[in-house]
Amino acid sequence: MASLLLLLLCLVSEASSNLEEKLFEKLFANYDKRIRPAKNLGDINDVTLKLTLTNLISLNEKEEVLTTNVWFELQWVDYRLSWNESEYEGIDLLRIPSGLLWLPDIVLENNVDGQFEVAYYANVLVYSSGSMYWLPPAIYRSACPIAVTYFPFDWQNCSLVFRSQTYNAHEVKLDLSDENGQLVEWIHTDPGDFTENGEWSIKHKPAKKNINWQFTKDDIEYQEVIFFLIIQRKPLFYVINIIAPCILISSLVVLVYFLPAQAGGQKCTLSVSVLLAQTIFLFLIAQKVPETSLNVPLITKYLIFAMIVSTLIVMNCVIVLNVSLRTPNTHGLSQKIKHVFLELLPQFLGMHLESSEDSWDKPQPRRRSSFGIMIKAEEYIVKKPRSELMFEQQRDRHGLKRINKTIADIDIGTTVDLYKNLAHFSPEIKSCVDACNFIAKSSKEQNDFGSENENWILIGKVIDKACFWIALLLFTMGTVTIFLTGHFNQAPDFPFIGDSRKYAPE
Repeated sequence: MASLLLLLLCLVSEASSNLEEKLFEKLFANYDKRIRPAKNLGDINDVTLKLTLTNLISLNEKEEVLTTNVWFELQWVDYRLSWNESEYEGIDLLRIPSGLLWLPDIVLENNVDGQFEVAYYANVLVYSSGSMYWLPPAIYRSACPIAVTYFPFDWQNCSLVFRSQTYNAHEVKLDLSDENGQLVEWIHTDPGDFTENGEWSIKHKPAKKNINWQFTKDDIEYQEVIFFLIIQRKPLFYVINIIAPCILISSLVVLVYFLPAQAGGQKCTLSVSVLLAQTIFLFLIAQKVPETSLNVPLITKYLIFAMIVSTLIVMNCVIVLNVSLRTPNTHGLSQKIKHVFLELLPQFLGMHLESSEDSWDKPQPRRRSSFGIMIKAEEYIVKKPRSELMFEQQRDRHGLKRINKTIADIDIGTTVDLYKNLAHFSPEIKSCVDACNFIAKSSKEQNDFGSENENWILIGKVIDKACFWIALLLFTMGTVTIFLTGHFNQAPDFPFIGDSRKYAPE
C-alpha cells in the first residue's frame, strides 16, 4: 500500500513538473527581456520599492561611508508572463532566474565603490497575474556626509538613493511599496533578524519618493526613492577610552600650583608633560574623524582648550618664578605692591601670611651688596685688634666700675646712646664703638635684605594661589560647558523638519 502511494506521488510530481515546463516554454516562446513590458507606447510601468534592513554594519567617519546589509524588494507587472491557472492545474507561481527577465534597472545612486548591482541575483517569483516579486540581498556601501561638530556626541543622517539608470518617468514610475492599503514609508526591520550595531542606534528610518523639479520627466534624475537612516552615536566607548583619560590627564596641570613658588623647573616639566599627552590624544582623534575644514569636532575643541590652559599655566609658572627670585639688588618693592599682594589679596584667598621683621609701611630702598659691607666691617675690626684689652686696662682709670650696675640695667635699645657717651672718654673706645655700630647697622641691613627677599617669595605664593583658583574655575567651567553642549545634542523627535509624522509603523 505504501509503495502504491509513493508511486502515485511520483506520477503527480512528474505531471506537475511537465506542466511547469510546458508553461515555461509557452511564456518564453516569444519573450524578449530587452523590451519593456508595455502594451502601448505611452504605457508606464509601476515599480514599487521596499527596503528591509538586517544589519547596520558600520559607518566609517574617516571615509564617510555607510555599510548596510539589506533585502531589496521590487515589484512590478509584466503582462507577457501571465497565464490562466485552470489550464495548468492550478499552478499560480513560477520561480524564474532573474537573468531571463526584464528588470527595471534600479540601482543605488550614491554608492561609493562602483557596485551598482545587488550581491546575489535571486530567482524572481512570477504569479499568474503577471505580477513580479524580486527580493535580492545586497550589501551597500553608500556615501554619508559626516557632521563632526559634536563628535563623539553626534547623530548622522545617512541616506540610500535608488534610481533607474535606464528608464525615465515616462516609462517607469517609482513608488514605495503598499501593504494592506498602507504606504510603507519607512525602512522595514524584522526584530528577529535585525542585528543591533554596537556604536550606533537607529532613531528614525523614514522613506519617501523625491521629485527633482529642476529636471524634466525625460531625465532619469527626475524621480528617485530615498531611504533615510537617522542614527545616534553611543558615546560610551569614547567616554571611557578618550574623554575620561583626557580630562584626568588635563586636570593634572592644575596640580603645579601645589609645588613651591621657587620650583619653576618642576612646574614647567609637569605642564609640558601634560601638553605632550594632550597632543597624543589629538593625534588619535585626527585619525578617526574625516579631514574636513567645515567643522571642528567637540573633543578637538576641548583638547585645544586644555592645551591653551596648559600653555597659560606654563607662562604663569615662569612669571611666578621670576617674582619669587627677585632681590632688593634688582627690584624695588613699592608700598602699593605690598598692600595689594601682602594685605588685600590674602584676605580674599583665605591665606595667612607671617609678617616679616621689617615694617611693610616703609618701602626699602635698593641696597648695595652685603659683600662690600662685610669688608668694611672687617677693616674696622682689624684697625684695633686689641681694643677689648685696652678697654679692660682703662676701665679703672676712667672710673667705669661705677656704671656697671647701670649698664646691666640699661635696655638694649639704649646701647647706641651708651656707646656715644663712652666715646667721649677715650679715642680707642670711640674706634671700638664705631666698629660695633657699623657691625650692628650692617646686621640690620642684612636682616632687612633677607626680609625683603621673603616678601618677594610671599608675593609669588599669593600669585600662585590666585592663579590656582582662576585655572581651576576656568578648567572646570570650560570642561562642563563643552561636554554639556554635546550631551544635549540629540537626534530630533521627527525625521523631517516641519513634518510631525514619525514615518514608522503604527
